[in-house]
Amino acid sequence: MLSGELVAQWEVGLSDGVYRIEFIHGTTTGRRVVFVNGQEVIRRDWMFKLVGKETFAVGGTDVKATINIEALTGFSYEYSLAVDGKSLEKFISNRAKTTKTWLLKVDGQDCRVVLEKDTMDVWCNGQKMDAMGEFVDGGSETHFMVGEHDCCIKATSVKATNGGKKQGSIVHHLLVDGETLSAL
Repeated sequence: MLSGELVAQWEVGLSDGVYRIEFIHGTTTGRRVVFVNGQEVIRRDWMFKLVGKETFAVGGTDVKATINIEALTGFSYEYSLAVDGKSLEKFISNRAKTTKTWLLKVDGQDCRVVLEKDTMDVWCNGQKMDAMGEFVDGGSETHFMVGEHDCCIKATSVKATNGGKKQGSIVHHLLVDGETLSAL
């Protein structure tokens, strides 16, 4: 990669992994190059229009990402990333509400387990897990295996009072071989 022309980089956490996006913008050559985890996904040379957008897919589920290039003053530019049609900041905020992530070690290996709360899909290190969900007293349990280890995500309802209003929320816990682990 031509690091001298690297103008922006971002990290995007998806269910199947964390992706590093890098953008090269040669303002004198008109070059635009996009890398995802070090692999080139877009290359455009001799672009006469220096502002605009570059759209590409990220991750195994082909989430749409767009780099926006805007002119500031003179020959300075501003670069922003939109993911799934939202600004990166809004996308991250939304993901924090719709997913739960745990980082743990299993048999000495780093594992990243992600629960998609809206679909109850479970991912581990980029692989969608074969998971079985069931309703139990007080909530639900989603069972899956990581290697030879029994894993379970327990979802329980918690009631709280806020200013006289009763509010409910769901709390998720990951258990590996019966031991509860902390979330990220």
